[in-house]
Amino acid sequence: MATLSRADVEHVAHLARLGLTDAEIERLQGQLNHILEQYAKLSELDTEAIEPTAQTIELESVLRDDAPRPPFTTEEALANAPEVIEGRFVVPAILGGD
Repeated sequence: MATLSRADVEHVAHLARLGLTDAEIERLQGQLNHILEQYAKLSELDTEAIEPTAQTIELESVLRDDAPRPPFTTEEALANAPEVIEGRFVVPAILGGD
């Protein structure tokens, strides 16, 4: 089984824009190699009788159905606005000026 070298970990850290200390690189190298070892053990399992799946659990939507309904009136939309002039929201200028 292939293992990750220190140079591999440094390269991945560079790609991820991570500034790692020598101790962090060593610790990460050990952790990543442990993950690869566990994955190698999983690849030894006989999965011939297991049907391929995209999800391990059934997906169910937690959102309500999108049902059309009448839009807000102008008065309803502006009801909680702190300031309104001529049927429009009044907001502070962000580019300067009044």
